[in-house]
Amino acid sequence: MTPHSVDPAAPDERYLAFWRERHLCTLTTLRPDGSPHVVPVGVTYDAEARVARVITNGSSAKAGHVRAAGAEGARVAVCQVDGRRWATLEGRAHVRTEPDRVAEAERRYAERYERKPSPNPARVVIEIEVERALGHG
Repeated sequence: MTPHSVDPAAPDERYLAFWRERHLCTLTTLRPDGSPHVVPVGVTYDAEARVARVITNGSSAKAGHVRAAGAEGARVAVCQVDGRRWATLEGRAHVRTEPDRVAEAERRYAERYERKPSPNPARVVIEIEVERALGHG
C-alpha cells in the first residue's frame, strides 16, 4: 500500500487486501447542523465498481443523514485502522432499497466478515461512490 493518496481507479493489491481482511470500520456522515456523526460499521469495497457498501436499518441515523443530502448524495467517509495501517474511502453516498442491491451488499458483507447478517426486512444499503482513497501501511 502506498502512503497517503491512493488512485481509486487502480488501487494496489496491498490496499485491496487490507479491505478484504476482517476489520471493524467507521462511517462518518454529517448531521443537519454540519457536525460529524461517526459510527462503527462493517464496510465492503468493490474497487472495480468504485463502490463501498454499508448495510444498515433504514431508520438509522446514518441512513437519515444520507437521505437528507438529497439527490446529489451525502459526502461521507469510511475508515479502518489496524495498528499503523489505515485506509479511508471518501465519496458520495446514497441509500438504496432495491432488493437486489441489498442482497448484493449482504452477500459481500457475509464474505468479508465471515457471517451472514441476520434477517432484517427494514435493511437498506448505503452505497458510496468512491471518489478518493487514502491509506498507509
